[in-house]
Amino acid sequence: MASRSSTDATSDRIIAAATAEFARHGIAGARVERIAKAAQTSKERLYAYFRTKEALYRFVAARELAAMAEAVPLDPTDLPGYASRLHDHAIRHPERHRLMVWGQLELPAGEPAADDPLHESLRRKIEQLRKAQDAGRLDPAWEPEDILVFVSQLALSWAGRTDLVPLDQERDAFLAARRAAIAAAVQRLFPAAAGDTAPTAADA
Repeated sequence: MASRSSTDATSDRIIAAATAEFARHGIAGARVERIAKAAQTSKERLYAYFRTKEALYRFVAARELAAMAEAVPLDPTDLPGYASRLHDHAIRHPERHRLMVWGQLELPAGEPAADDPLHESLRRKIEQLRKAQDAGRLDPAWEPEDILVFVSQLALSWAGRTDLVPLDQERDAFLAARRAAIAAAVQRLFPAAAGDTAPTAADA
C-alpha cells in the first residue's frame, strides 16, 4: 500500500498537470492520457483519485477560485479598487483566467449542486454586497447580482484580449491605462456612499 506522502505527491502532480492541461486545451480538448503522463502516473491511478475528467476539472477550478478569492478579496466599499486588483491578477495569471473561462463555456448548463464551489463563492459575494447596501455603504438601486457581474466583467475585460496588448516596452503603460479606465468606469457606475472615501482611478 502506498504511503500517505507518496499518495499526496501523486495527487499534487495530477493536479498540477491537470491545471496546465485544462488551461491550455479546455475540458473537451484536455486528454487524460497527457495529464497522467505529465503527472508520471497511470490513467487508472488518476481515475482512482478523480472519477471523471469533469470531476478533475471541477476540483482544479475550485482550487483556482479559492486562490483568486484569497488573493483578491471582495471589498464592497471599494469596488474600483477591487476591480483594479482583479484586473491585475488576471493579467499576471492568464492561464488561471483561461482555466475559469473554459468552465463557463463548456460545463453543462443547469442548476448547480448545492456544494458547487463557484456557486458558493458567488453566493457569499452577493451577500457581502447586500449587507453593504443595507448598511448604506453601497447604492441600493442596483441588484447585488448585477453589481457583481458588471464589476467582474469590467475588471476582466482586458484579460482575454492579449491580441490587443503590446508586447514591447509600451505594455506596462498600456495596461496601466486600461487599469485606470476600469477603475474609473466602476467608480462611475457604483460611486462610494456618502461618508466613504473611495480611491480615484489613479490610486485604485
